Amino acid sequence: MTPLNDVTEDTDLRRLFGRFPTGVTALCAMNEDQPLGMAASAFVAVSLNPPLVSVCIKHGSWTWRQLCIGERIGISFLGDGHAGAARQLARATCDRFVELQYEATSSGAVFLASATAWLECSVEKEIEAGDHDIILFRLHRSAAADGVRPLIFHSSEFHTIAPLEMSKARL
Repeated sequence: MTPLNDVTEDTDLRRLFGRFPTGVTALCAMNEDQPLGMAASAFVAVSLNPPLVSVCIKHGSWTWRQLCIGERIGISFLGDGHAGAARQLARATCDRFVELQYEATSSGAVFLASATAWLECSVEKEIEAGDHDIILFRLHRSAAADGVRPLIFHSSEFHTIAPLEMSKARL
């Protein structure tokens, strides 16, 4: 093992946390008849009963303040074809939905097409945690797609996963 170092710099922490691969989600809802969304990679399944999930969002995010106004928020688990969409949703631009295919529910949740799964949620609780907020969502409805590989974020790049060959997995 490499010797442990004191953690003092944000850039060191960002690089360190980036060593843990995560899935990528899109949090989206309708806002004044326009879709609004953001990308988030800090998604966690929290509880089966009641069904709860969480996402961490940078404290003071303008996009989050607009998203949480609505009744429901859509969480799309992005697929391997969504790297461009994830970058687009992470930008601080006005129209993040240019050329993105999506569907909106009557309750205002927005889902991206070709995702691996979709969750329709409401905000259960917000917990302040350092420079981020932990948003706890109650899951109301969901759907999953077969045959779509997930988009993975690792070491500041997008990847996907593939099954290991059995002979290599035993090594």
